[in-house]
Amino acid sequence: MLLDNLALFLLIVEKGGLSAAGREKGLSPASVSERLAALEAHYGAALLKRTTRAISLTEEGRLLVDGARRLLAEADELESGIRSGTRTISGPIRLSAPEDMGRRYIVPILDRFLAEHPDVTVDLNLTDGYLDLVGQGMDFAIRHGVLADSTLRSRPLGENRRVVCAAPAYLDAMGRPEHPDDLSRHDCIIMRFGANLDREWTFQVDGKPHRVMVRGRRVANDGGLVAQWCRDGHGIAFKSVWDIAEDLASGALIELLSEFAMGETGLQIVYPPLSVQPRRVRLLIERIASELSAVEHTAKRA
Repeated sequence: MLLDNLALFLLIVEKGGLSAAGREKGLSPASVSERLAALEAHYGAALLKRTTRAISLTEEGRLLVDGARRLLAEADELESGIRSGTRTISGPIRLSAPEDMGRRYIVPILDRFLAEHPDVTVDLNLTDGYLDLVGQGMDFAIRHGVLADSTLRSRPLGENRRVVCAAPAYLDAMGRPEHPDDLSRHDCIIMRFGANLDREWTFQVDGKPHRVMVRGRRVANDGGLVAQWCRDGHGIAFKSVWDIAEDLASGALIELLSEFAMGETGLQIVYPPLSVQPRRVRLLIERIASELSAVEHTAKRA
């Protein structure tokens, strides 16, 4: 019963409320509340702060989220091993990836992985915004850049750099910027990361960071759409080289201002600090790391 209550507690956190968790499990609000109270009595601590509008984790609740995921992962792996044997894997995997990279690279890997392991299910969240892995119940995420949440663990996948680029048609019509400051006179395609607009593009001029505020008539929170608009000649974009390596190689897009680039940043898999991950999750992480390592060489040469 304790494991069932822990699973319900995690569902409450994921869904953001007792009622939503109850609907997911087919339980009445009173039943969900009773089981949460039993869990709090078991640990002798309040786990959630509840108002009429929202819930939030107490410090004890946040600690339990990490511990509960570990316990449930270990229990699930034990059951899978007993029922199916050590050569088969089963169960759900929840992961997140950037929009454009996810479609281009991760989805084909997932398709092959699922074909090899028919008892595994995948829940993929494609987003270029910030995602709370613990709160959303994710097993892992693929992210560019610096790891903002120091409580997460990470596995490097390779290097990445952002590239200012445009289609030949745009450059023929509007001219080619020769210095980062020239971008202020161009139509730039703006990426939205969550609530933030990526209007400030950073370069290196005379060995120092140089920031330029760009403008443009097109804004999107989908990296794939930004790349498509750029290929169609609607403006200049600032994209990860992983996303446009093929376009650069084919000439569909042209890299601009390369001599002012800031250099490389990391690409990594990040995951909650569990001491034990289910075998299915470990195998998928290994598959992604292996297949992306081959892609990295092509992306870095572009």
